[in-house]
Amino acid sequence: MKKLLNVLYVTNPNVYLSRDGENVVIKEGENELARIPIHLLESIVAFNYLGMSPALMGLCAERGVTVSFVTEHGKFLATIHGPTSGNVLLRRQQYRLSQDVETSAMVAGWLVAAKIANCRVVLQRAIRDHGKNVDADKLRRAGDRLRDCLDRVSGCTDLSVVRGIEGEAANVYFSSFNELIVAQKEDFAMDGRTRRPPRDNMNAILSFLYTLLTNDMRSALETVGLDPAVGFLHRDRPGRPSLALDLIEELRPYLVDRLALSLVNRKQVSSKGFEKRENQAVSMTADTRNAIISAWQRRKQEVITHPFLKEKTQIGLLPYVQALLMARYIRGDLDAYPPFFWQ
Repeated sequence: MKKLLNVLYVTNPNVYLSRDGENVVIKEGENELARIPIHLLESIVAFNYLGMSPALMGLCAERGVTVSFVTEHGKFLATIHGPTSGNVLLRRQQYRLSQDVETSAMVAGWLVAAKIANCRVVLQRAIRDHGKNVDADKLRRAGDRLRDCLDRVSGCTDLSVVRGIEGEAANVYFSSFNELIVAQKEDFAMDGRTRRPPRDNMNAILSFLYTLLTNDMRSALETVGLDPAVGFLHRDRPGRPSLALDLIEELRPYLVDRLALSLVNRKQVSSKGFEKRENQAVSMTADTRNAIISAWQRRKQEVITHPFLKEKTQIGLLPYVQALLMARYIRGDLDAYPPFFWQ
């Protein structure tokens, strides 16, 4: 249970929310955990199994407090709101900004800058933690090239140039990724990033975890009233959650790449859990998928101090916090969108 930016996140699966006068009451069994005046809230995001009382839903509708239900694994279920909702105005502004080339380039630049900076941290931490087992000089050179990409993308007003720099940085980063694998090297060797389909075991892990993160981000955007399909860096395409793909860029190094490397380097997965098909695509066994999902869920329970809010939050709520910050930027409450920089 966490309150951030006037949003109540209910992450305990065993609590029930009810109404007492003008208060939201949170109980686990007969034990009252918290009591929050409704006027202090803008919305509630509930990951819990038990849900909430109809009386509380009615109070939220009357007071303009949006209620969103999400499964424990991050799948968006539904949103409840009263007859007056700002979502249509928010989405109209989102569509207007996404159609503005200069604004799209600016927002894309913020996202790409954070992604590049966070990729550099991945390389730097590998040198710090595994200096004797990695090619530190190669990683430093890659870090220097990423620093150059970061300098060039800052303040760039041409969307095509931003995309070009992002592609260059991704190539530099993933061409060095194999150096970060210090255990089971032969079984998880990686020669660059391959997708649709992944061609090796490490790429299969990355693709699977990126999908989980995208689903979480898509759900987060739904809860704040943004259209997941309309982005800035990734442009509109039928069936593609472009804004969700935009916002996971800054989180991928921190949430996914770090976890994928830990799973391999700590031998929590092995080559026995992967299969290569006739088309050379690599897939995972059900047991390996379940092991990765379990590790993903444990990772999401860890608590950090958010670099912008300066408040403690569960890692699993980062997509929801960043989605809310993006909504506040689009609405005009923030002068700029503050991306997540790994510190």
